Amino acid sequence: MKYFDSGQIQKKLGSRLLLNQVAKRLFFLATLVGLVVLVILIYRVFSDSLGWIDFEFLSNKLSTDPQKAGILGAISGTFWLMVVVAPVTFFLGVGTAIYLEEFAKKGRFQSFIQTNISNLAGVPSIVFGLLGLTVFVRGLGLGAVVLAGGLTMALLVLPIVVVSAQEAIRAVPQYLRDASYGMGATKWQTIKNVVLPAAIPGILTGIILALSRAIGETAPLVVLGIPALLIPLPEGIFDKFTVMPLQIYYWTIDAALVTEYANLAAASIVVLLFILFLMNSVAVFIRNKYQKRY
Repeated sequence: MKYFDSGQIQKKLGSRLLLNQVAKRLFFLATLVGLVVLVILIYRVFSDSLGWIDFEFLSNKLSTDPQKAGILGAISGTFWLMVVVAPVTFFLGVGTAIYLEEFAKKGRFQSFIQTNISNLAGVPSIVFGLLGLTVFVRGLGLGAVVLAGGLTMALLVLPIVVVSAQEAIRAVPQYLRDASYGMGATKWQTIKNVVLPAAIPGILTGIILALSRAIGETAPLVVLGIPALLIPLPEGIFDKFTVMPLQIYYWTIDAALVTEYANLAAASIVVLLFILFLMNSVAVFIRNKYQKRY
């Protein structure tokens, strides 16, 4: 056994304390840089949007005149997009998670599916746009409509829902399942009446994150050929549409020619942030309600 005298111990302790202080300051500096950039970005967006967010901006359609342009069409298109994305991701994502956690046998096949789902979460979004263009827009002949865009965005965020739902189901204590089986319940009755209610908070969290990403994505919709022009308001899933991130993208490009478009883009960003904040607030309320129940 190797022994150290008090001098060596003090020296090693001092070097470790010094290393700890250096790491602490580096991590604090990294956090500070991120916060400073975020504050500057938020300040710039809100300052550029002052005087542009009003009822006319929210209720007007797109226009070539910056003073008359509004985002009602983009808001309506974003709403219809979520009408498609939300149910598709919920049923497919939660259904896949239930199968992998409760029914699939542990082995190579289950591991193969799990690995590929995890890999899909890291695939660039533009690749999903190419997939949607090939399958939905051209293969099924849907065109650049709400349904094609919604299915494409659903495929993009589906891995997030599957992984989060799996974690939520896996976190349900086994004794709850055993108690249900002891009362004579079948496997499906146990999943429906015991596992899913207990896992709802975690599942909702994953769905919220998925929908938030879907609302903020632009690249897949650009590949699909979604326009940001003066189009009628969508009234169904087979109508052409545009969304808020896409409109922000085009207004930012047009700002090089007309400076007022930069103010319109900033105002749209503020509205988009408010919508995301509202969605997350409602979802957190629902999640907390279920947490109190189970």
